[in-house]
Amino acid sequence: MSETPRSTGAPAHQNVTFPSGGTTAHGYLALPPAGRGPGVIVIQEWWGLTDHIADVTDRLAKEGFVALAPDLYGGNVAHDSSEAYRMMQELPVPRGVELLSGAVDHLLAMPEVTSESVGSVGFCMGGGFVLYQAATDLRVRAAVPFYGVIQGDIPDFSGLKAQILGHYGERDSAIPVDSLTSLGETIREQSGITPDFRVYPADHAFFNDGRPETHDPESSAQAWQSTVEFLHAQLG
Repeated sequence: MSETPRSTGAPAHQNVTFPSGGTTAHGYLALPPAGRGPGVIVIQEWWGLTDHIADVTDRLAKEGFVALAPDLYGGNVAHDSSEAYRMMQELPVPRGVELLSGAVDHLLAMPEVTSESVGSVGFCMGGGFVLYQAATDLRVRAAVPFYGVIQGDIPDFSGLKAQILGHYGERDSAIPVDSLTSLGETIREQSGITPDFRVYPADHAFFNDGRPETHDPESSAQAWQSTVEFLHAQLG
């Protein structure tokens, strides 16, 4: 997780505000061509709400979803990995989950959203937040962590209701493939839900096409197709 994001120096993408966690939150919202559809939350990497995350949000909208990427850093975008690490550390997991809950509130209150629950898709730091959010928010029924980094303790999954589809790289030193076995067992034992963890011949951040040093087009295409199919199957 050491490379610089494509959008270094660029401001965070924002086009919507909503109340969340006792403050006014910002985010990036994209509507599908039909104007209505199931709701999906998109959770940023440790860089912030970058070009890549906005692009993923737009891509989900083109697939028929009302997609919202909440800005967890309040408009800030990291310039380098040390700054990204600092910003991630300054966002306590409980606070991040609280802000995500507010984003779900906003999404489900929108007349354009046709689903009674939401999907959650996140990357790196955001992938970890996908799991924390799904473990605590029963309105999340489809959870898709891309190489999700869990900060601190593994969540308590005893209240989990979401189905999980996870995407990981076999060469990802940040998330050893062996660790997925124990994580999957914990989720299954605590919730009765068996997660679908898929491993690709790729590195960390293989889905991020703004980072050519890690991007793997074939693995990305496979992960994306299965993600879209999964979200439609779970959310209608």
